[in-house]
Amino acid sequence: MRGLVEAVLPARMGTPFRWLVASSWVSNLGDGIALAAGPLLVAGLTSDPLLVALGALLQQLPWLLFGLHAGVLADRVDRRRLLVGVDLARAGVLAVLTVALATGDVGLPLVLGTLFVLGTAEVFADTTGGTLLPMVVPRADLGTGNARLMAGTLTMDQFAGPALGGLLFAAGTAWPFLTQAVCVGLGAVLVSRMRLPARPPVVQHPPVRRSIAEGLRWTWHDPAVRTLTLTIVLFNVTWGAAWSVLVLYADRRLGLGAAGYGLLTTVGALGGMVGTASYGWLERHVRLATLMRVGLTLETLTHLALALTTTVWVALVVLFVFGVHAFVWGTTSRTVRMRAVPMQLQGRVGSLYAMGVFGGIVAGQGVGGVVARVWGVTGPFWFAFAGSAVLLAVVWRELGHVAHADEAVLAAG
Repeated sequence: MRGLVEAVLPARMGTPFRWLVASSWVSNLGDGIALAAGPLLVAGLTSDPLLVALGALLQQLPWLLFGLHAGVLADRVDRRRLLVGVDLARAGVLAVLTVALATGDVGLPLVLGTLFVLGTAEVFADTTGGTLLPMVVPRADLGTGNARLMAGTLTMDQFAGPALGGLLFAAGTAWPFLTQAVCVGLGAVLVSRMRLPARPPVVQHPPVRRSIAEGLRWTWHDPAVRTLTLTIVLFNVTWGAAWSVLVLYADRRLGLGAAGYGLLTTVGALGGMVGTASYGWLERHVRLATLMRVGLTLETLTHLALALTTTVWVALVVLFVFGVHAFVWGTTSRTVRMRAVPMQLQGRVGSLYAMGVFGGIVAGQGVGGVVARVWGVTGPFWFAFAGSAVLLAVVWRELGHVAHADEAVLAAG
């Protein structure tokens, strides 16, 4: 058992890192439970598709409304205490919802309002949590640290959590939210055990708008982070366009029926597990520029392969490989960004990056719907292939500079 713990959470990375990973994994289990239970709860209260979609939107809208402000707050206050406070507040809101569900005194306005509040709290929690790793882990170990955190996101948030959420919801509508409250509360307790290095005191903070502008200016003037941010935004537009119709693609193109979409996403998640498990070896043996270029090439070819094939096993292999790439790319890009960004700007730059991720996907989903309506279910995949190919050609050389900048930071450190 001790050997397994050492392999997953090396002692050289310190005890605070182990507390951070434990907190992240437990909290992600709660978020995964809500991923299934939230839509089920809304759908049980209304059959109106617009209101069901509104429930999903209210959980994501806070990123656009409060993302930059969450970054400013994370850069101004004690990050550990902020995360503990936000998670305890989330647990309290979930406890109120649980009581309302258990007593039957719940309506759609209460549920939608709760989802928005929880989504807002999650913005501040995720932004703040993303600043803690570079505070406790040496630069050279950030790749391994990010891989461990992403492994928890994958297994807990995308695998175990939704499955458990569905089972708990079937047992009773209050159970999944009670379980999520316990997970989030336990996550707060675990992260409270971390000991962080002291940050230099600031006598007076500039106005919020000036702080936000400082983060935007720094991102724009740093070539590596600017390239990463623009790349993730634009590639997420193409990815969002294709994946917006994946459920229709599974049914109409592959003939898999209602269960097909779940099969495709599960295979992609399995690929992601392989990617996270192999990241340490890849980082030691493959240059970061090569990882980035190969990954984005695989993503571009994924769209082409899915546009062309009607064979189920081919699509499954393609999505498995894409899953490997997605988590290797995610770990690499997060690591490069964390190494490049000064500690006092981690919150603002990280929140801007997260908003780019979300904004790109939302824009792509809108494009994908329009393209599919005009050119059919494979249209978004052709759009994604063409767009990704052009973008890859544009950033190909720049990705080498991104990797070089990362290595220069390590050498200087």
